Amino acid sequence: MQSWQHEEGTVAAEPRPLVVLGATGTVGELTLDVAQRFPADLRVVALCAHRNHKRLAQLAERFAPAAVALADPEAAARFRPTGWSGECLAGPEGVRRLAAWPRPATVINAIVGAAGLEPSLAALRAGHRLGLANKESLVLGGGLLRAAAAKHGGLILPIDSEHSAIQQCLRGHASHEAQRVILTASGGPLRQVPEEELAAVTPEFALQHPTWRMGARITIDSATLFNKGLELIEAHWLFDLPFDRLGVWVHPESIVHGLVEWCDGSLLAQLSVPDMRLPIQLALSLPARWPGAVARCDLPRIGSLTFEEPDTERFPCFHLARGAGEAGGTMPAVANAADEVLVAAFLRRRIALPDIARGLEQVLAEHTSRPDPALDDILTADRWGRQRAEAFCHERDAHGASR
Repeated sequence: MQSWQHEEGTVAAEPRPLVVLGATGTVGELTLDVAQRFPADLRVVALCAHRNHKRLAQLAERFAPAAVALADPEAAARFRPTGWSGECLAGPEGVRRLAAWPRPATVINAIVGAAGLEPSLAALRAGHRLGLANKESLVLGGGLLRAAAAKHGGLILPIDSEHSAIQQCLRGHASHEAQRVILTASGGPLRQVPEEELAAVTPEFALQHPTWRMGARITIDSATLFNKGLELIEAHWLFDLPFDRLGVWVHPESIVHGLVEWCDGSLLAQLSVPDMRLPIQLALSLPARWPGAVARCDLPRIGSLTFEEPDTERFPCFHLARGAGEAGGTMPAVANAADEVLVAAFLRRRIALPDIARGLEQVLAEHTSRPDPALDDILTADRWGRQRAEAFCHERDAHGASR
């Protein structure tokens, strides 16, 4: 089969090439679900996964991409699709190569964690349209992504439901007229748990998100509100707004996904049923809207919509994440790295839920931020944050403090 690197260019009438990074995860699978509904508009040309070679083989057989990549080389060696003769690349470099597809393409980055940063940069440096579900890319390297997009003509389209909502509200308006951007949060499974009971919360309980089906880490981050702090950092970079013009409201019904408060005092909101296929489809279709993404939003049946301020006393991770974003430099990279380690430790029952905030606060206090970081600075800060968070967990292990 002809190598994907020498694929002939396409004419405008042909489907747009689609590259899906993190194809075997929740957002990746939903992206492919959307893509198969619009074969005249999209053609899957490349798929990437971390180590789930069996599922990737099934997807390769189904969508017939020109190439795939597995970030784990051992998984790539076990990749055995039936009836597919494309090219399989291995390791992080293979993922980056597919992100930089040699023809104009839409790249959906649904990779989990800091590993998504370099593929995002590769896609933007290739001038691609980047549908971004990997929030770490903007949290760690928002300045780098914006510079790459500006220099090479790339486009960043958010796939988070909240940021997609804000993008829709701002469309056609002058951003300087926006007084404040407000993201919503469901409040998660711990919204009504008394503070004195949080130390006894189990991973199983914290993973029972009332609205969204997500991966384990983001579900815990939603429960602690750390995720909402990261989303403010994303909004800062996406919409070029200072943190004092960004806010969060808790909205348990998860129908209103974002609001813009205008300088004249009016509010403009985006409402839809909570379904990630809508922001995914918008990232694929903009500036057009395609039909049939999700069920209609039946407000009379829903009955009422409620809002409240987040309880940041009970959930200090929100302010810690926001503070890291306001500090800038390498501080967001350290916050994200430390949280990833601390959440993993909680899920393995090494630490209690409140220890996530305690460890995060300790690691951030120890870090001296580097302003205007280059990629190497960010990756170094990421490693440092992981090491310091692991040291915190080890101390908890040694003292049995959270058992």
